Amino acid sequence: MQTPRIFGREPSAILGLVAVVVQFFSAFVMDVSQDTQMLVNAVAAAAVGLAVAWMVHDGVIAAVTGFAQAALALGMNLGLGWSADRQAAVMAGITVVAQFWLVRDRVTAPVSAGAGKPVSAVS
Repeated sequence: MQTPRIFGREPSAILGLVAVVVQFFSAFVMDVSQDTQMLVNAVAAAAVGLAVAWMVHDGVIAAVTGFAQAALALGMNLGLGWSADRQAAVMAGITVVAQFWLVRDRVTAPVSAGAGKPVSAVS
């Protein structure tokens, strides 16, 4: 299988560009902490992982929820004041929506509809 490409480049090249842009922005435009730089790079990595998973049609659910977790971590680091309960509720909602939209219509049962009927016990 050929390596997926984003804008004609391999995903690792895109992530390298994002890291350089974040470093230059931090050095010359605005003072950004190393924690924030790390989180921005983590969200970028999650976004690229999501794009690759989407292109190869494998692991999309994990990529969607991983991206959501990375984005939530970045938001919390940048001052999003959500309680742990609210974070858990949002992540649960994202997972349910991802399951509904990305799995439900793409999964087929390994057996026919009538094959799953219970068998009565014979003495």
